[in-house]
Amino acid sequence: MCELIVDCPHSTPKWTDEGMIVLRNQNIRNGQLDLSSPSFTDTAGYQSRIKRAVPQAGDIVFTREAPMGEVCLIPEGLTCCLGQRQVLLRPKKSVNGRYLYWALQSPFVQHQISWNEGTGTTVSNVRIPTLKSLEIPRREPHEAKIADTLGSLADKIQMNHRINQTLEQIAQAIFKSWFVDFEPVKAKHAALEAGGSEEDALLAAMQAISGKVEMELLRLQAEQPEHYAELRNTAELFPSAMQDSELEEIPEGWNVSQIGDEVTVVGGGTPSTKNRDFWEGGKIHWTTPKDLSGLNDKVLIDTERKITSAGLTKISSGLLPVDTVLMSSRAPVGYLALAKTPVAVNQGYIAMKCDKSLSPEFVLQWCVSRMNEIEGRASGTTFAEISKKSFKVIPVAVPQEDLINSYTKIAKSIYKNIEISARESGSLANLRDTLLPQLLTDSCLIDIMEA
Repeated sequence: MCELIVDCPHSTPKWTDEGMIVLRNQNIRNGQLDLSSPSFTDTAGYQSRIKRAVPQAGDIVFTREAPMGEVCLIPEGLTCCLGQRQVLLRPKKSVNGRYLYWALQSPFVQHQISWNEGTGTTVSNVRIPTLKSLEIPRREPHEAKIADTLGSLADKIQMNHRINQTLEQIAQAIFKSWFVDFEPVKAKHAALEAGGSEEDALLAAMQAISGKVEMELLRLQAEQPEHYAELRNTAELFPSAMQDSELEEIPEGWNVSQIGDEVTVVGGGTPSTKNRDFWEGGKIHWTTPKDLSGLNDKVLIDTERKITSAGLTKISSGLLPVDTVLMSSRAPVGYLALAKTPVAVNQGYIAMKCDKSLSPEFVLQWCVSRMNEIEGRASGTTFAEISKKSFKVIPVAVPQEDLINSYTKIAKSIYKNIEISARESGSLANLRDTLLPQLLTDSCLIDIMEA
């Protein structure tokens, strides 16, 4: 089915801060190519890595190990080269490449990838001869229809993810403006310093919050008076001066606390896997950082593993409530999510119950904004880990309650929409995963689709 099967160079690229994109296995997940955190090499490095083949649109990249058996399609307009532990597949002109892409993800083919028929054992990497000998089910003349059906589900999932990314960026941008850069406060201060009135200062803060110029605010006042009044009320919550603190300059009237005094910080544990009573038939969500590593969005809806009530008794922090902020504390530090289901956690987490002054949405974005410091407080010889003790003492600037509530009202609505889209994407992914093996084997299902 392929006119070209090319192994990657068995060498580490020369990494650079910019230049030509190098695909890495970490960029390939769940059939998608994620270049939100790209890696680069220089022109010489790129040229050395494309000697065997230049990746082109429609090619399939296959990961040989760590992880094994992940695939993605090279999109139009992308100039790139392979990293390590990858193989480039170029379908023949007579083969529907998108069908091959889906077939490689099917349970039938994935079993061949992971199982060594010669020794009867699982394998940790795929050799080129094994890859070339994979049996791919053919469904001619239905392969284009199958690819279109599965592709439409994948497209909807990706659209949901893009929308959620935009929503997340909005929540981050507002938090940064209000609570990191203090833009409304500085706008008020600048207006007063320029000789303006209190009303001028308030107008400046409204412009900083909304991103609108004065004429646009006048139009908003005329056309949407309730929205204008809400914006004005929010602007009034910000002071017009800064004050020194042990943390840094912060808005007047705010106070500096420690995050451990503003949220309840807990860890977790793992019930003995040798005791079946803790696991078999369990329906209680139990999460490890692996669950967060696979998330597209910062909301945790489901977990890979479940425990029983007996297993839950072995975890001192118990069942954590919805909207607990979860942060991986090791390997690596810094995966984040809001729990959207009651959940127990393992020892790889710092979990924050927002039962005091700060809201879950505020705390989540505070963690994002302070991640460099959080990571800097991690230590360890085998892998970096941040302890609860080290985390609890990180300083946090605490605004007045009304301002926290104002941000939370906006952010909670954002994360509700993110949750709705994430749940829809989960249902679509389940449908896709159910249809995939059936479409490769069940002629009746194809007949129904084409009816």
